Amino acid sequence: MTTRVAFITGAAQGIGEAISLRMAADGIDVALFDIRSKEKQLDTVASQIVAKGRKALIVPGDVTSEEEVKNAILKTVETFGGLDIVVANAGILGPLQSLHETSVEEFRQVQAVNVEGVFFCYKYAAQQMIKQGRGGRIIGASSIAGKKPAPRSSPYAASKFAVRGLTQVAAQELAPHNITVNAYAPGVIQTEMTSFPGDLQLGGPGMVIKKHMGLPADMDIGQPSEVAGLVAFLVRPEARFITGQSISINGGTQFD
Repeated sequence: MTTRVAFITGAAQGIGEAISLRMAADGIDVALFDIRSKEKQLDTVASQIVAKGRKALIVPGDVTSEEEVKNAILKTVETFGGLDIVVANAGILGPLQSLHETSVEEFRQVQAVNVEGVFFCYKYAAQQMIKQGRGGRIIGASSIAGKKPAPRSSPYAASKFAVRGLTQVAAQELAPHNITVNAYAPGVIQTEMTSFPGDLQLGGPGMVIKKHMGLPADMDIGQPSEVAGLVAFLVRPEARFITGQSISINGGTQFD
């Protein structure tokens, strides 16, 4: 069987790094996409992938640039000979403040990364996978905030609701081509994005964001590897009948 190829955005750290390493552990070659200021971190991830016996390609770029996403996917195909999995993971949290205090520039910045970045990945993944004619797996990053948002998070919540909509439309359109499209919707996961200076004073990792969301202080938080485990299942042959879903992985914080 030909080795499958995955393209993952936001791959330098956190959930994207964990997904990249899990893909490699499962025998998949990986193209790593993240902003240029994180190239050293990408080098580290690539080295770990190679140590697992898989091939790694670093394709630095910005998900807010359609041209850079397009070219990165083309480079992946040129290097590895095809594309089977795309994980549009890159995202930012944005300001935690009231809607009426949020500027249009702040709002648009979050949408550019979290919505347009996913759209570009879905678009060019779909074009390549349709061209290949062998199906594929496309996965995006939603959030618990895309199902039950907390106050003072309007740009982020809007963006994650949008990812769910894009995922549902793409799933319907791409089903005839044997391409599934799903999203993961994590709760609080221990990453750079959920780490704040006040965490230690409040008791440990994730405490600031838990307080912001109105969650119990003693509620457990998830690990990037646990999200990676969900993604690993979604790209397996056994998951062919799952599409159009935004799957919660939140420790019971919120139920669908």
